Amino acid sequence: MPKNQKAQANTLIFRVKEKSELLSFLLEAMPNRSRNSVKSILTRGQVTVDDHIETKHNYPLKPGQTITILKNKAAVKRQALIGMSILYEDDDIIVINKEAGLLSIATPKEKKQTAHYQLMEHVRIQDPANRIFVVHRLDKNTSGVMMFAKSEAVKLKLQDNWKQAVRERKYVAVVEGKVKQEKGYVSSWLLESKTHVMYSTQNKDNGQFAKTHYKRLRANDSFSLMELELETGRKNQIRVHMQDLGHPIVGDKKYGSTQNPIGRVGLHAHVLSFYHPTTEQPMYFKADVPKSFLTKTK
Repeated sequence: MPKNQKAQANTLIFRVKEKSELLSFLLEAMPNRSRNSVKSILTRGQVTVDDHIETKHNYPLKPGQTITILKNKAAVKRQALIGMSILYEDDDIIVINKEAGLLSIATPKEKKQTAHYQLMEHVRIQDPANRIFVVHRLDKNTSGVMMFAKSEAVKLKLQDNWKQAVRERKYVAVVEGKVKQEKGYVSSWLLESKTHVMYSTQNKDNGQFAKTHYKRLRANDSFSLMELELETGRKNQIRVHMQDLGHPIVGDKKYGSTQNPIGRVGLHAHVLSFYHPTTEQPMYFKADVPKSFLTKTK
């Protein structure tokens, strides 16, 4: 049986000792559960591998990884939030730290395992009439700081004045190869193909202008840890611009990556700072850089 088990109120935590597939590991870790029960726990998003939710049965595990399991449905309901934590909440906004693997909003295939749905359930505990509104989004496989509004008026105020409201928005990314230049920027006009892939052009008459500033934080011969600051906020902007730089983000097959050493897309929303939509006070939130990002770029 997997060793180094730690028990917390509603969770089980295991340390991976040898190579295995996730479902096999879970079946061994929870011998009192039926196969179907363990599959359900996996499918419902109750399993985290290191710093991301994982639902794939055949996900390959490596020694040293940490597996966290929410034990049962009741635990899920009491905890309410899977794959995310609340960093700040007041009458106008909620700021969260989202894990990779959790959708920001619903898709045709998934309605409930999203940050938006869970926060809606969270605010309705106090008042069934309460609602949550999407201000901006993070891709499913991007982790980090994200903000939601508690009223449509606040949502519109933030969205209509986004450039003025946001003071700082920084990401960190693990990219393939050693980036030679310590700092710089990538700029282009972004277009979307018929297959929903964004791509760059230098034709000013096409697409939307996008500019990404970058700084190399640390690197080895295989990977670089980059700090990325958005001057514009276009769809998939960072992912396209890192591909343009010749150093795609690890795990990002859509934009040129051929390696996935951390089992997820290596992009994390590290800092979000903005003026509060009501008080106009400066707010600053940071989600720690995932450990796997640091390990791979030593």
